[in-house]
Amino acid sequence: MKALVYHGPRQVNVEEVPDPRIERPTDVLVKVTSTNICGSDLHMYEGRTDVERGKVLGHENLGEVVEVGAAVDRVKVGDRVCLPFNIGCGFCKNCERGFTGFCLSMNPGFAGAAYGYASMGPYNGGQAEYLRVPYGDFNCLRLPPDVAEKENDYVMLSDIWPTGYHATVLADVQPGESVVVYGAGPVGLMAAYSATLRGASKVILVDRRPDRLALGEKIGAIPIDDSQGSAVEQVLDLTGGEGADKGCECVGWQAHDPTGDEHPNMTMNDLVKAVRATGAIGVVGVFVPQDPGGPDTMAQQGRVAFDLGAFFQKGLRMGSGQANVKAYNRQLRDLIAAGRATPSFLVSHELPLTDAPQAYAHFDARDDGWTKVVLKP
Repeated sequence: MKALVYHGPRQVNVEEVPDPRIERPTDVLVKVTSTNICGSDLHMYEGRTDVERGKVLGHENLGEVVEVGAAVDRVKVGDRVCLPFNIGCGFCKNCERGFTGFCLSMNPGFAGAAYGYASMGPYNGGQAEYLRVPYGDFNCLRLPPDVAEKENDYVMLSDIWPTGYHATVLADVQPGESVVVYGAGPVGLMAAYSATLRGASKVILVDRRPDRLALGEKIGAIPIDDSQGSAVEQVLDLTGGEGADKGCECVGWQAHDPTGDEHPNMTMNDLVKAVRATGAIGVVGVFVPQDPGGPDTMAQQGRVAFDLGAFFQKGLRMGSGQANVKAYNRQLRDLIAAGRATPSFLVSHELPLTDAPQAYAHFDARDDGWTKVVLKP
């Protein structure tokens, strides 16, 4: 089959690789019909992780079931399914508690497994024609009959929308509250969208890319361009000097200032300043335990200089970590099916798999208009 293979920093190629096969009776094979490029794929693409060369990338996947193992009961050949990027077993201590993003059995020695991602197990990704899905009955989300017309909506259930929604859950966003979201990339836009769906009275979106801020404005967010002055001061001005009730960090450790210099602690400390006393912060931007390419020794060791004193003094709360997609994907699916949500507003490009290397280059360069790419194998 054809698949996108990682060969080193900014070196990805579409090439022939062996077809996946049923390896265990609980497996399902899926013919991939939509697979997204995720902002977190860029960490690997840029060489900022330990992903091995030869890895097939892609963890935001949707397709049609073409084969099932002998022990698969619920999922049938012909079902259209969306796959959470987290691979869970369904029976470990964490999966049973709903923390499928931190499964204890799918990646021994590490809490969490995923398709086509650094340190997340031996599993190839779905930027390919076919994908093996372990524990298919547990991991496959079956889709309604309208999938043919709403496929670009439903594929957002694999990661990007549940991750944005997770930020608002971690921040405990309540109806009527104000929310500030740092980062207007795909995750930040989905967090802003989710905050609106959860009843936020005011959603403030901080970035400096005009195309992304304009897209946020279309879904009702108030855009703030931090290259035009302190974002914290602008948030305070919009909230009567108090700060937002809740905050979402959707940038991660590669945060940088308007001049391009990296400051891994920048958005975290800005949120401490921009969220009012007794508020809460949800952190879903990726932070890593080590980064050899970091701008200083602390960053290389996965550490940041965090304003803990101000955080404590303000009585703030914080939640963090990757989304447990299965905690949200059924409810979010039903919002799409009911016509209450259209997360495909995010999609800027729909391209064949063969165009993936060029799409990665455009997305990595943050070229104007390259917001979210859906590949069609």
